[in-house]
Amino acid sequence: MSKFDLYPAIDIRGGKCVRLLQGDYDKETVYGDSPYDMAARFKEAGATWIHMVDLDGAKEKKPINDAAIVKTARSLNVKVQVGGGIRTAEDVAYYLDQGVDRVILGSVAVQHPDFAKEMLAKYKEKIAIGLDARDGYVAVNGWLETSKVTAVELGKKMVEYGAKTFIFTDIAKDGMMEGPNVEAIANLAEQTGVDVIASGGVSKMDDVKELVRYYDKGVAGAITGKAVYTGKLNLEAALQEVKNS
Repeated sequence: MSKFDLYPAIDIRGGKCVRLLQGDYDKETVYGDSPYDMAARFKEAGATWIHMVDLDGAKEKKPINDAAIVKTARSLNVKVQVGGGIRTAEDVAYYLDQGVDRVILGSVAVQHPDFAKEMLAKYKEKIAIGLDARDGYVAVNGWLETSKVTAVELGKKMVEYGAKTFIFTDIAKDGMMEGPNVEAIANLAEQTGVDVIASGGVSKMDDVKELVRYYDKGVAGAITGKAVYTGKLNLEAALQEVKNS
């Protein structure tokens, strides 16, 4: 298992860096015009990974803001993981060929598990499975619909298929700056036995420290977005904290 990583997030909509509140497209705040410039700032702060999400892609079910993502992956000496709108083998191959380090399969893993199985077999640890949960059940299609599968059930199935990394989001916590659902995150890591990256609600240094405590249980990283943009979490200090832990 690798070290605990902190992933600053760049959500892209209409070519700009935005944050949505609980995934609601009507509750958007724009934080910058250039995702690439934002990624460069994060790298300067010490980030080794950048988490990029194509929000338009998630809604349209195909890559829309891929140019900004590819530019970051190719031009900045930083690792990039990408999610949003990745539905086909061509989408996956395209991103990985363009220098993206990890591709996240979200809704498609729920709706077409055989496709996820095929991609995991082919690309192994370059594929992460995104488990976005509302009250424990997996939500799909930009969080617009909730499925009848629990995150743990889907997680176990994906591990059978070869999954090594999950990105777990508790939708109720996303953008609320109230702290992550540590219990659910640690439980998923424990139940599945693979790396879980926490997303949603990571908003202050104590949240980061708390998650790092579960590192030996399989909590391998945390994604933070809004807190960094609003200045509530000092990215440089948080990255240093993780490095020293």
